[in-house]
Amino acid sequence: MPSDRYKQWSVLTMNTLAFACNFAVWTMFSIIGIRIKDELGLSDTQFGVLVATPILTGSLTRLPLGILTDRYGGRIVFFIHMLLVAIPTYGLAFADKYWQYLVIGLFVGLAGGSFAIGIAYTSAWFPKKQQGTAMGIFGAGNVAQDRVLAGGLVHDQAHGHAGNRRGGGYACIH
Repeated sequence: MPSDRYKQWSVLTMNTLAFACNFAVWTMFSIIGIRIKDELGLSDTQFGVLVATPILTGSLTRLPLGILTDRYGGRIVFFIHMLLVAIPTYGLAFADKYWQYLVIGLFVGLAGGSFAIGIAYTSAWFPKKQQGTAMGIFGAGNVAQDRVLAGGLVHDQAHGHAGNRRGGGYACIH
């Protein structure tokens, strides 16, 4: 039977990885949006709305996701959350109209709420004196997602697939 310390670090590791993937998906319109803007001939206002849509949704979902995590536990909420985020992320590969990108952006924005799930779930596994360190490590998921996206973009550039819409989400799913 695994020790409590093993369980703590297992939860922290998995939550940090899940948060990194979710954060990458949440912000992917900022990266692939330029290509979408060019493909669809979007105005600056349309582009701004496209990039802001998932950010707004993510911000609005943090409170309800935090409440659900406190009520039902982080494991089940994070699992369902990741499934719900994977569906629109996959659907992004098939979008070709502005309204489709906006609808997908609304649902991809759910990924931004992963912060609330991870903070609540991770902190519950650590005593007060270790929570600061645990939360710092968990927050490093932001840095990790930068590396995932940067690595994916470098890979796409090297193989002639610059601006591939499937890059960020695909990296997290596989």
